[in-house]
Amino acid sequence: MIAQLTGRVDQLSDGACVIDVGGVGYLVQASSRTLAALPSPPAAIRLLVETHVREDAIILYGFLDPAERDWFRLLTTVQGVGGKVALGILSALSPAELVGVIAAADKASLTRASGVGPRLAVRLVTELRDKAGAIPNGIAGITHTPALVTGIAEDALSALTNLGYRRPEAQSVVARVHARLGDAATLDALIRDSLKDLAPKGIT
Repeated sequence: MIAQLTGRVDQLSDGACVIDVGGVGYLVQASSRTLAALPSPPAAIRLLVETHVREDAIILYGFLDPAERDWFRLLTTVQGVGGKVALGILSALSPAELVGVIAAADKASLTRASGVGPRLAVRLVTELRDKAGAIPNGIAGITHTPALVTGIAEDALSALTNLGYRRPEAQSVVARVHARLGDAATLDALIRDSLKDLAPKGIT
């Protein structure tokens, strides 16, 4: 079972790359995020690899970020999510963004990914929330997040997304600020303090 490849980038294409290891070219599928981060050929590279063996093929999936590999493994435990769909999700959402999306049951963000329809989005949220302890990036407190999508927190999140901030990014900030201010937080204070935290990142 191949777990890692260390060699040189030989080719880059849509959805895949070829890594030359000692004269042998390995075709590796990867997310658009990983492919965009790869250096131009023939630069040296080390890729973490997840190997899937089928009756008709051995497919290699590559990752620069260990968190992305961990999410890939987790996503593919969900019924209906194969390697291709998992890469589609990871192309649309970073591991950090996935933490917020799953925490808030943000099915709309999941359906932005290629191959994810409404039903699969519901299954992803349901099954991954049940596996909170296994989700990378320390989302063990996921069961305490429903307040994020109700009341003034949701109103604040809506205001921030209307200003141009991406929902997953704004969501994590609103949750943090809401926890800091407590139950007595007002909508104005929640928006104001969230904007302060978001300001250094700029509007995307």
